[in-house]
Amino acid sequence: MSIRIDPKTLATATEIAAPEQQRACEDRTFNLPVSLHAAYFGLSLAFLAVMWAGFSAPGLAIPMVICVFFTAAFYVVPMLWATMGPDNPGRSMPFASLMDKGVDTLTGRCSGGAAVAQVLVLPALLLFWGLAVVTIAALV
Repeated sequence: MSIRIDPKTLATATEIAAPEQQRACEDRTFNLPVSLHAAYFGLSLAFLAVMWAGFSAPGLAIPMVICVFFTAAFYVVPMLWATMGPDNPGRSMPFASLMDKGVDTLTGRCSGGAAVAQVLVLPALLLFWGLAVVTIAALV
């Protein structure tokens, strides 16, 4: 329920509302080390390289270039966003700091090794799946 506040009482109040918290878009560091982002990007490109090596055909050149273009865009655009103005006072977390302190997630504190595993498990599984598919196709 809301109540009416007298304008005189409101004018004498020293603090009307709590100060605005830092918005999520003001800290553009993504709270993870750059090396972790680079590893994710590298594993994604390695998957595409395995697919190209296993199923190389002239008809797949343009689709593969499109896949590489979009994969690169998914990493380059956030990198450019993190470095563009206004100046970003935050710095990316060093990898040693991640391993020492870990990170806070919505479900609680996560150790550095667990954070690395959570971030890299999807691209690693994707790469191994691609290797398996190419191996099976080569044997058949």
